Amino acid sequence: MFPWYVTGLAFACLGCGRCCAGPETGYVWATDEEIAAMADHLGLAESRYRRKYVRKVGDRYSLKESKPSRDCVFLQPTDGNGRGCAVYPVRPSQCRTWPFWPRNLANPDSWARAGLRCRGINRGQVHTWNEIERIRNPARE
Repeated sequence: MFPWYVTGLAFACLGCGRCCAGPETGYVWATDEEIAAMADHLGLAESRYRRKYVRKVGDRYSLKESKPSRDCVFLQPTDGNGRGCAVYPVRPSQCRTWPFWPRNLANPDSWARAGLRCRGINRGQVHTWNEIERIRNPARE
């Protein structure tokens, strides 16, 4: 049985940063390996990086948020009107898989709701079902 999006979905990142922004509190989950890669990317010792940018939530780790905006701590203004990620090349898997998250792909209404927040949904390149599955499940490669 194929999902409702078997014919593909259009998405193009417009660099607005809304996927990384508040006002809601959220979690950007990161593994130990991802934390080490981000620390290295920023030229910081991992222990210092963890103190400055990571919070423990139960038995998991999440990136901190800027106050009072609740934006991801790595969301920064870019040239022009956009916003971008300071650790983009080594961003966590959760960030790499946006907008192809299970809750957004549950049904067409969920995809449309995600599109209210993300202007790149239903714009640009149509990603095939196979491409979406590769983005959603990078560990399967």
